[in-house]
Amino acid sequence: MKVVELAGIGPAPMCAMLLADLGATVLRIDRPEPPQLGIPRPLRHNLILRGRPCLALDLKRPECRDLALRLIEEADALIEGFRPGVTERLGLGPEDCLARNPRLVYGRMTGWGQHGPLAQAAGHDLNYIALTGALDAIGREGQPPTPPLNLVGDFGGGSMYLAVGILAAIISARATGQGQVVDAAIVDGTAHLMTGFHGLLAAGLFNAQRGTNLLDSGAPFYDCYECADGRWVSVAPIEGRFHAELLQRLGIDAADFPAQSDRARWPEARARLAAAIRTRTRDEWSALLEGTDACFAPVLSMAEAAQHPHMQARGTYLEVEGVVQPAPAPRFSRTPPDAPMPPQPADPASAAAALEGWLPAEEIAARLAAIPAAARAPG
Repeated sequence: MKVVELAGIGPAPMCAMLLADLGATVLRIDRPEPPQLGIPRPLRHNLILRGRPCLALDLKRPECRDLALRLIEEADALIEGFRPGVTERLGLGPEDCLARNPRLVYGRMTGWGQHGPLAQAAGHDLNYIALTGALDAIGREGQPPTPPLNLVGDFGGGSMYLAVGILAAIISARATGQGQVVDAAIVDGTAHLMTGFHGLLAAGLFNAQRGTNLLDSGAPFYDCYECADGRWVSVAPIEGRFHAELLQRLGIDAADFPAQSDRARWPEARARLAAAIRTRTRDEWSALLEGTDACFAPVLSMAEAAQHPHMQARGTYLEVEGVVQPAPAPRFSRTPPDAPMPPQPADPASAAAALEGWLPAEEIAARLAAIPAAARAPG
């Protein structure tokens, strides 16, 4: 599977990284002078750019645009994350690309979608999840909505939905010979992630007030608690038998403890759990509770997570050229992914290598020779 990625930030490159992690041949086309967007960092630490070579092209120049279209002829999919209409103005919109490659899957990643009153407005993850109702539901009672990093919108409602859409459309294209456009809007994906909660709301089982429900810190048996050393642990024994096991291992008499279903006594239950957990350190509780059915886990930092025995046993993290990072996921029994290559610069000296496997060697040399150096040299 071959994918052309028109460089952007956030959810589009995350989708490209995911596909590359799983074995797709992805070529990232960047601008000669990439805009200074996002959080500045050395290239080797910009991990969502891992797994694919990069080619700098000034797509406003006809020879560069023609090379991009030539590559698109060879691709199964294209990924772009610009505002609606930008690729059309470049001559690389869906009509332009599908005319050259009718089986192409044209993946579009935006926050608001390709149409609608907000389609042309700027925005970021926080705005998109705010509009879907997801942000309003995240946080503690009496506190403002809590931004959940950009996991829910950009990466959950955006990157993952675009990847699934691309793969589904490729299956269709291989069966029919016809490609199509995949309009992956973060507002659509995030709304879809909320499907189960809409069911609970319709059934009268979900309170609109945040921090008062089963899974939003409202329930005392599904929350995080501070330990004697100021660190934190998580407990989540929703089922009765698991709840009973937690109480027993905490040294709490279940007969004298509020029933799980008694919401009126949830504050009392929370106070007693907090007092019990505050008597030991996080690591002491880990030694007592990890691996049991008490539904327990310590709250680890990102650095600690990579060192946890369970994560190490599974190889959930790996190190690539000195940078610790998550390994490709999910796992495959017959075709496990290779370790990803580190993020690659758009180096003119490696442009020919980046195009290997896409075009014949003679054509690569001729096309690169026809492009002025300034049009394919990164700024």
